[in-house]
Amino acid sequence: GFMTRYERKLFDDLRSPHLKYWVPFVWFGNLASKARKEGRIRDSVDLQTLMNEMNKYRSWCSLLFGYDWVGIPLVYTQVVTLAVYTFFFACLIGRQFLDTDQGYQGHDLDLYIPIFTLLQFFFYAGWLKV
Repeated sequence: GFMTRYERKLFDDLRSPHLKYWVPFVWFGNLASKARKEGRIRDSVDLQTLMNEMNKYRSWCSLLFGYDWVGIPLVYTQVVTLAVYTFFFACLIGRQFLDTDQGYQGHDLDLYIPIFTLLQFFFYAGWLKV
């Protein structure tokens, strides 16, 4: 509902090796200039404010396109993988049960499966895969 059928055909027929997010902005700028010449926009300051806001929005779209274009280098993935597994093994060692032969008072039997450590590892490994 944002484009007419003719505009959609023009948009689809336009060949570009990149995304075509900028085409509606060009159309908007041309229509705003035409509206100013026809007197539908009465003041040049209004036209300038309108174009500045449109350019700001266009620059945000361009920034987003730049983030999509540049991939995350492989070394970052490797560092995060190493950090997740190192953290997990450190937690396994650091969260061990107490030695009952030492006679710690109030800790007759302290054997358990580290459920929260395992859950933590599964969450981190899951986020890593995402």
